[in-house]
Amino acid sequence: MWRQTEIILRTRSRGFHLITDEIVAALPALTDVDVGLLHLFLQHTSAALTINENADPTVRGDFERWFNQAVPDGAPYLRHVEEGSDDMPAHIKSSLLGVELNIPIHRGRLRLGIWQGIYLCEHRNQGGARHVIATIHGEQTTSK
Repeated sequence: MWRQTEIILRTRSRGFHLITDEIVAALPALTDVDVGLLHLFLQHTSAALTINENADPTVRGDFERWFNQAVPDGAPYLRHVEEGSDDMPAHIKSSLLGVELNIPIHRGRLRLGIWQGIYLCEHRNQGGARHVIATIHGEQTTSK
């Protein structure tokens, strides 16, 4: 079975945001999969997706502070500044983290580790709504 859905994530402030529940809620077809994969693709160049700590929100804050120090807004060596001082740093951060994830599915659930969650990494001050293409590929549950 193959299913593909566009998920529109609401506008969020700059930072690292736990979106696991939002992704799962948008994909009722997950429950139809016995074994498979969920591929998530973010259609943007100034945000990213990653998987990391789902319990302690200070981890997300630490990520934001580290990335802002590593790739600062308004650095004098950056030339792509027409869309604001946060734009080129956002592109760099997006490339460092990436815009796609593959997550195993087993018996209708994502096989994330107990402390893992899906993050939307918003690197712009005014990023807007973000679009994620979610593709499910797997064997259907036979018990339904």
